[in-house]
Amino acid sequence: MASARTLARLDALIWTLIFGGLLVLVLGIASHDEARIAGWSLSVLGAIVAGAGFALIYVRSRLPEDDPSKKPAPENQA
Repeated sequence: MASARTLARLDALIWTLIFGGLLVLVLGIASHDEARIAGWSLSVLGAIVAGAGFALIYVRSRLPEDDPSKKPAPENQA
């Protein structure tokens, strides 16, 4: 089970990857006329990064959340 802090970090990573990847993708498309190889490289890199972000959305949906009402049992101190 994932803690709330872990899920929050994962959410931040997901959105950073998606928006960063889309930004790089658009920059690559915009630079195709000036530098063809660099433009294609940026486009492919941006698409891969954004795809990784979208894949992490699926991973995030499969992670169970901790139930805050259930606390771990205290250990016996003998």
